[in-house]
Amino acid sequence: MIHGLITASLVFAGSPAAAVQAKVDCAKVKCLALTFDDGPGKTTPALLDVLKKERVKATFFLVGKRVAERPSVARRTLAEGHAIGNHTYTHPWLTRRLDDDIIRELQTTQEAIKDATGLTATMFRPPYGRTDDRVLYLANQYGLAQVMWTGTTLDWDLRDAKKIKAAVLRLAKRDGVLLMHDTVPQTVKAMPGIVKELKKRGYHLVTVPTLLGVKRLKSGTSYP
Repeated sequence: MIHGLITASLVFAGSPAAAVQAKVDCAKVKCLALTFDDGPGKTTPALLDVLKKERVKATFFLVGKRVAERPSVARRTLAEGHAIGNHTYTHPWLTRRLDDDIIRELQTTQEAIKDATGLTATMFRPPYGRTDDRVLYLANQYGLAQVMWTGTTLDWDLRDAKKIKAAVLRLAKRDGVLLMHDTVPQTVKAMPGIVKELKKRGYHLVTVPTLLGVKRLKSGTSYP
């Protein structure tokens, strides 16, 4: 089953994300980054509706093939101030692939995101979290920093809104990066309650670039 950072000045200078969250200083307030892999999918617009209504931002790692299928959703994601990263074109297990295959997966996704949104992605997340020094070296050739996570909800397996919400609340911590999937309907269903409870607990829900603050994601480096 499909699993599924960089400052505003590096990736989104002049973008909605930079404008909206520039005032959030995660060194002074309690921040948390919600990240979503594998989209854009059928349920992504509904998730974007929730995030827009709640006035929070997230980070989306996009599958190139799905960007090509739903370019308007990718454009909307960026336009509404969310951060975007590369999640390969067909979602393969990269450490099992030849160098040329890895390069093709990253390059074609870079092109798909650029064509759809005008953005040159500078971060990526390896499918299934499967990575090694070779993958990181090849990603560096495309100016990509690797973004992992501090906790995964396993929403793709749970498939239950209440359990997914409970997982998020259990994993939430200051400066955390949580992994979810916008292609899981139950995750989208759980999101209004998740956001409300996290806000109640004092969290500022921000993009990964905002979470890093003055730090810089460097190409070929893995975070967090």
